This record gives sequence, structure tokens and C-alpha cells, in this order.
Amino acid sequence: MRAMIAGKLRYLLSQRRPRALILLASAFILVFGAFFVTVRQTHAASYCQVSYTISNQWQGGFGVQGISIQNTGTAAWTSWSLTFTFPAAGQAVTQGWNGNFTQSGQNVTVTNLSYNGAVAVNAAPNPLPGFNGAWTTSNPVPTNFAVNGNVCNGSGPPPTPTTAPTSTPITGPTATPTKVPTATPIPTVGPTPLPGTHVDNPYVGAKGYINPDWAAEVRAGATATGGTLGAKEALVANYSTAVWLDSMAAISGTNGYPRSLVGHLDAAVAQSTGGQPVVIQIVIYDLPGRDCAALASNGEIPNTAAGLSTYEHSYIDPIAAAINQAKYSNLRVVAIIEPDSLPNLVTNLGIAGCATANSNGNYVQGVQYALNKLHAISNVYSYIDIGHDGWLGWSSNFNPSVTLIANTVKGTTAGVNSIDGFISDTANYTPVTEPLMTANQTVGGNPVRSETPFYQWNVYIDEQTYDIDWRNAMISAGFPSTIGMLIDTSRDGWGGPARPTVAS
Repeated sequence: MRAMIAGKLRYLLSQRRPRALILLASAFILVFGAFFVTVRQTHAASYCQVSYTISNQWQGGFGVQGISIQNTGTAAWTSWSLTFTFPAAGQAVTQGWNGNFTQSGQNVTVTNLSYNGAVAVNAAPNPLPGFNGAWTTSNPVPTNFAVNGNVCNGSGPPPTPTTAPTSTPITGPTATPTKVPTATPIPTVGPTPLPGTHVDNPYVGAKGYINPDWAAEVRAGATATGGTLGAKEALVANYSTAVWLDSMAAISGTNGYPRSLVGHLDAAVAQSTGGQPVVIQIVIYDLPGRDCAALASNGEIPNTAAGLSTYEHSYIDPIAAAINQAKYSNLRVVAIIEPDSLPNLVTNLGIAGCATANSNGNYVQGVQYALNKLHAISNVYSYIDIGHDGWLGWSSNFNPSVTLIANTVKGTTAGVNSIDGFISDTANYTPVTEPLMTANQTVGGNPVRSETPFYQWNVYIDEQTYDIDWRNAMISAGFPSTIGMLIDTSRDGWGGPARPTVAS
């Protein structure tokens, strides 16, 4: 258990991390593409009004953050079913949330989940359904919407299935508290760039690396469990996971590590089929005096000048040398840079180890060295860790963190272009979205964020709002509008069958 910030219970609860392999459920990656496209198509009718907004778009993909389905009729809905037709061939839903998505040909049906089916007059589902999608030649906005068989704005009859394939569920992740990833969590749609090309979004058109050692462990455990539960456990073996390089031995595959970094890269190459690139995620995690506020995950390298040299030449250099081989040029290597390191320099300077890391500059210099070495390799995508909303969400932490991390990146050789984005919630478990309430919503006579000791007046109660504001702050600080965001959802969950169904 790492050392904690006094008085912030959610931070206390969310700072546990195993030191080995942690599942990164990549289906939950929030991708903010090369540019934002906002297109609205609204239909007013006596029964329904639908607003469909393309919130972000990239080559071959797009996101619709929320489809507003307003009940403009005279009676409340106890359930709803939205239908629409994509205008262009090649448009498809790849990941949906807050609704059951099915698609037959170009026709899409979205039905409510258990918690957002009731819609009062003049209201909309809460939370709204949304999705990530794919396109090939163009991405026009649908113009014919119907709810519960009633055409919105008289736009023509509800779409009917053609002789296209049988409707199948879109089994991407949901933004509900369960947040269960699919067995193939990384989208596999869109054109594949030429090998070695540094693309805007490394996950588009690629598939995730399956660690053979992890998969074998999972299957063995599932076999031991047996039965229906064992069959469900076995599915986890199909999820892409991150390789934690948490020691120098992890690079060489010695001292109990079952496979070297080169061994993982070779396995990733072997998993590529039909020219489709593979994304392999690695966690860079061995700074001198690593995790200075922790009691259990301190690193192996001393926080000294000699330690910084060891980190640079005996840890980072071998990683870069392993990746920078021609046989791996088709891989897309996503590097998560030093979880918790820079955030500790904002909130934990009262701890001796963090004060030392701040005064001697080893954390900042180590991160900059890692970024410089990795940025020189065209198929590496670097993402800086930014803690999570329950740690850096308060303005007293958020603003100094933006300044420190922005200045650290700007101090590299390539400046703001040395990274592809930021990642939050690495190996922690705050929710991606809070579907039942907002931070400033009044519940029981008080704003949600005033609840003590859980929120402690934090303006953020989920990762998505925190990440969006972080991204906007970084763009304001001079970073390109193409900057991306990742969220690690590997440890998320929300009470199973006992999870809340209403704000309380």
C-alpha cells in the first residue's frame, strides 16, 4: 500500500497496485482524434426529438459522445428503442455504451439498459447512449430516426432490415459501472497505414497483443475453477494486457520473469495476421527512487546521480535498443511513462523521498531522457501518466500538475511533439463515468462533491470529465490539438448486482 494524502479517502483507496502485469482494457481508451467534428441533426416531432453529434473524428473512425433522445410526447416512456440508418456503406458501430447496440447492414437499433429506460415527458434518457464508430469513404450524419416505432420529425418510415447479415450485438464496452471489455477490445476497422508510419491513433486498424504467459496463467486458473464460472474466466485470456517493465530484469527476462522484452516483441510479431498491425503496450516504471510516496513499490535504483545514470543507460537504453530493430517496425508500441512519478512531486513533497526527487531533478530528467529516446523510434507512442481524478482533481493539485507535466515535456528535444498523449487511472480504479449524478448536482440538499469523506469537494467524480479538462488545459498550454487520452479501466468495477441504481 503506497503512502497516502491525509484526509482524502478516495485517494487512499485507489492507490494499491500489484507490481506485475496489469490488464489495460484498451476498449476503454478515450481517443481524441486529429480534430473535433461537431455536426448536429435534430428532428422535432410530436413524439421524439433526436440530436446526433459527432464529437470527435479521425481517419477511419469517429465518436458520438451522446445521442440525445427527447420525449416530446404526452406520456412518459417506460422503455425506448431508437432506430436509424447510416447513410454510407462502411459506417459501423464498434463500441457502444448506455444502450444495447445492434446493427444489420446499415440499420442500427439501440435499446435502453435497466437504469435509463424511464424517460419523463420533455426529458431524455439519463445517461445518454453513445458509441465509437468506423467509416471507410465518408461519414455522413443519419437523417432518419424513430423511437419506439414512431418517426421523429416525419422523416420517413422507421428503418427496416435489408437482406444484410443477421443483427448481432455490438459488444464493445459500456460507460456503465460494470465497464466490462470485449474479448477483442481494440477496434480492428479502418485502413491500415504503411508499415513504420506514425499514425494519429495507434489503436485504430490494429489488434491488441495477447501476452502468452498471461493467457496461459488465466486458462490454467479457469480450468481449475471449471464449470460456467471457469468458462467465463477463460475469456479473460483473450484480453490485451500491458507488459510492466518494472525492473531491469524484466527487460532481459531473468530473475523470475518468464519472457524478455524481445520475447514479447517477437510474440507480438507472430500474432500479426493479414498485414494487420499489433499494438503492444509497455509500462516504463523504474525511475531512481521510484514511487517515492510508497511503502511497497519502491524501485531498485537509488535516487542519486549515479542512479539516474543507471536508469538512463541500463534501463531506458536497452528498452529503446530492443524496440528499435527492423523486425519490429510493423508493431505499434504504446509506452506508458512512469506511473505516479510526476504527480508525487505535486502532492507528496512532505515525504522525504519525494522531496529528494524534486530537489535533485531525477524524476523530471529521467522522464525527459525516456521521452527523448523513445520519440526517436517512429513506431513508439508515448503517454505520460497523470494520476487520476481522485488524486489530482482538486484545483490546488490540478493546476500545479498541468504546469509541472507540461514543462517537463516541453523540456525534451522535441518539446510538445515528443508525446502522443496522457493516461489516467493507471492500475487504479476510479469510474470512467458516473452515470447517476454530477459533481455539482444537489442530492439530499447538498452538492454531490461536498460528500465527506468520499469526494471532499473535488470537482471531478469520474475520469472522463477529468481527462477532457486535462486535455483542454494542455492544448491551452501549447500542446497540439491532436493530443490523445487513455484511461486504464483494468481494475474498475462498481458493486456487481448490488451497485446503486439511483443517486442517493
